[in-house]
Amino acid sequence: MRRHLAHIYRLGVKELWSLWRDPTMLFLIVYTFTVAVYTAGTAMPETLHRTPIAIVDEDDSALSARIASAFYPPAFKAPERIEHPAVDPGLDAGRYTLVLVIPPHFQRDVLAGRAPALQLNVDATRMSQAFAGSGFAQQIVQGEVAEFVQRHRGSAALPVELVTRMRFNPTLSNVWFGSLMELVNLVTMLSIILTGAALIREREHGTVEHLLVMPVTPTEIMLAKVWAMALVVLVATALSLHGVIRWALQVPIEGSLALFFTGVALHLFATTSMGIFMATVARSMPQFGLLMVLVMMPLQMLSGGVTPRESMPDWVQWLMSLAPTTHFTEMSQAILYRGAGLAVVWPSFVALALIGAALFALSLRRFRRTIAQLA
Repeated sequence: MRRHLAHIYRLGVKELWSLWRDPTMLFLIVYTFTVAVYTAGTAMPETLHRTPIAIVDEDDSALSARIASAFYPPAFKAPERIEHPAVDPGLDAGRYTLVLVIPPHFQRDVLAGRAPALQLNVDATRMSQAFAGSGFAQQIVQGEVAEFVQRHRGSAALPVELVTRMRFNPTLSNVWFGSLMELVNLVTMLSIILTGAALIREREHGTVEHLLVMPVTPTEIMLAKVWAMALVVLVATALSLHGVIRWALQVPIEGSLALFFTGVALHLFATTSMGIFMATVARSMPQFGLLMVLVMMPLQMLSGGVTPRESMPDWVQWLMSLAPTTHFTEMSQAILYRGAGLAVVWPSFVALALIGAALFALSLRRFRRTIAQLA
């Protein structure tokens, strides 16, 4: 046993030195766990932020001026007043996402109770801003018109009072969600890439043949690659979590970090094994890259990090329950967002351990077959 552990340790150190001499991989690790995490946290794809809007005011009344002044930063840019012939060219050129047209005699018709119509032109190619902005604009217009007619700000007392309580994200900040989910996705992606690239690099450089004449077994070779690349991703995850998410983005972490990194280690056992399996299927790095696209897209999109799993078809939920990313995402959200303990996340830990063991056994069988063909 001591001899096997020594072989696994020395082969793992060799993998770390090989990675240290690869500037491309080092740049990829540093970039993804710093710039990519920060960008994902600050992009705010589903939040209205400086949405360009223009207003065609053909009424030029106190009510139309009141409506125009209700659109202000940071949700909207300061409204630009344009003439009607400039609506279509402005939308075609992408200068505006929303264009509100206020018809002539609008205030007079409102006061007379004629229910005049406004026109809201929306550039629907900007999906997030168009969907949220159109609804927000309607609320603003209706609210300003109602207050203008009632001559005071306020609303009628309702028979039932609904008290909203925001749990786990009281400010509804997308930074909390975007940064942590990006980190969760990067743990999966980098672990697969690093282990797969390590095996393909040895095959391209001819060092696999050197390993075959050494007194090492395929299990020792695989375990060395698993622990070495998993250690790199684990350290990068810890630095990114503390340096980028907690310090730069000021995102609070609710749960136990020790429990979270235990789940990360179990997940890395599964994903590094998956990376070795994919490397035995691909014949070169370009093929491995194409295979990564086919594998990573469903793993990320259907794991529950982007959309809730409950909104997916039943057969998709069952199929993705066999993927490690599903349980890792569920476990990460429970610990980092809701402060869950072991009593809540232990099913995810068990699932990750079982899936990792199955992937390791499958990858080891494929790896032995590949080595036998080279021999």
